[in-house]
Amino acid sequence: MARKYWLTGASNGLGAALAEAILQAGAQLAVSTRVAPSCEALSQRYPGQVLMVPGNLTDSQTVREIGQRLAQEWGALDTVIINAGTAEYVAGQPTDNALIEYLIRSNLLAASFCIETARPLLRLGDEPHLVGIASPVTYLRASHAEGDGDALRHVFESARADLACEEIDLTLVTPGFDNSAISLDDGFSIMAGWTAETAASYLLAQLSSRPHETALPAAAMSRLWPLPSSSGTGQDDVAICQNRGQSPIKGQP
Repeated sequence: MARKYWLTGASNGLGAALAEAILQAGAQLAVSTRVAPSCEALSQRYPGQVLMVPGNLTDSQTVREIGQRLAQEWGALDTVIINAGTAEYVAGQPTDNALIEYLIRSNLLAASFCIETARPLLRLGDEPHLVGIASPVTYLRASHAEGDGDALRHVFESARADLACEEIDLTLVTPGFDNSAISLDDGFSIMAGWTAETAASYLLAQLSSRPHETALPAAAMSRLWPLPSSSGTGQDDVAICQNRGQSPIKGQP
């Protein structure tokens, strides 16, 4: 029987590439994104494999309704990949409370809501696995960046013990800029800039062994979580992102 996945933040970058790779492997995939056309395109390319469960994951009621839909359609989940969230490339700029609230809702609350909704469905799944993709480096003042990253890690680590008691494996994926975690024996070029497809293939290969934690090195983060207006510009460099002061979307919640 085909494995059943729920992937959040599947509209672009790494999320979209993960969706393609999972579907190409023949699995069933529920995709959550606020960009409905991207879900519809997947459904057309992979008829019978895609369940569209779009919605704003920062709203707890919306996430509960998604869980109810998943329960009605499938009854259980085998793998959940929480990729929805956001990063803000606004280094050196004043940070107002509205932006901090936005980060908390998009990264922390959305992840918490999804974990809570996924747990009862994973308990009924086959060799269940929860994957949390932590936020990439957040270009706010250092204290805010570290706080957001640490808090999101805490959300997943806090769930680890309870999930283990329910025989649900949890893997935390930590994106970053350090390529040292990749060996030349992995068969992936560490000299060339990664594409989202390369990163997705590498990540799925890592997840097959269900490590507690794995790194996702990438030299060009905007390829994995693209800037809204960066399409076709070729401007992948982090310094350029900082100067532009725009907000890439790590898979919209």
